[in-house]
Amino acid sequence: MLLFYTPTISLTDTAFILDEAESKHAIKVLRLNAGDKINLVDGNGHFFEAEITQAHAKKCELNILSSHKEIKNKATIHIAIAPTKNNDRLEWFVEKATEIGITEITPLICQRSERKMLKTDRLEKTAIAAMKQSLKASLPKVNEPITFKDFIKITPKQSNLFIAHCLDNTEKHLVDVCTKNKETLVLIGPEGDFSKEEIDLAIKNHFKPISLGKSRLRTETAGIVACHTINLLNE
Repeated sequence: MLLFYTPTISLTDTAFILDEAESKHAIKVLRLNAGDKINLVDGNGHFFEAEITQAHAKKCELNILSSHKEIKNKATIHIAIAPTKNNDRLEWFVEKATEIGITEITPLICQRSERKMLKTDRLEKTAIAAMKQSLKASLPKVNEPITFKDFIKITPKQSNLFIAHCLDNTEKHLVDVCTKNKETLVLIGPEGDFSKEEIDLAIKNHFKPISLGKSRLRTETAGIVACHTINLLNE
């Protein structure tokens, strides 16, 4: 299936023109011609089948044939994760979490964060590529970085609020305490873990401490484990 990202398309559109980047990919790279059929995604959960009517490398014109909505879990998955020192590892997390089916990602600047500054442009591009590669139509929201304290202040009270940390090995596993079909938010700390002050603040604001298993995980691995666990619970 050939997927093209078209965030400006509407369900009422009967014709559409690909932007220059997607037009070039379709005509110059894939060498598609008039009459060829392709599939579009809007990032909001909709697939569109289209036929090329004008194979132009800068403005490829399409006729929209049909549309349908993606079938996905009722639960939403939000991972707030401390940026890794090596940005490639955070991009890897975004890529894999998008393939699994994450809803929202927030870079979380913690007391022990190795990276305090972060540009989200590359993360968004990584998410778009992963959405298309995994044949999904829903693009996760990638938020701007925010400090731990500020994030806790704006977090709405939900039934599934969790903080994964290594301070105590007696916490219950995420799989045993996560409620199905609910909005779920998990906080993942930096390599040095959350500080005790951050853990106490989260608990005071209704976050439940959880474990992701017996192994000590890297930040990006912990994020993937949390995302995959929630996704499996809601399939």
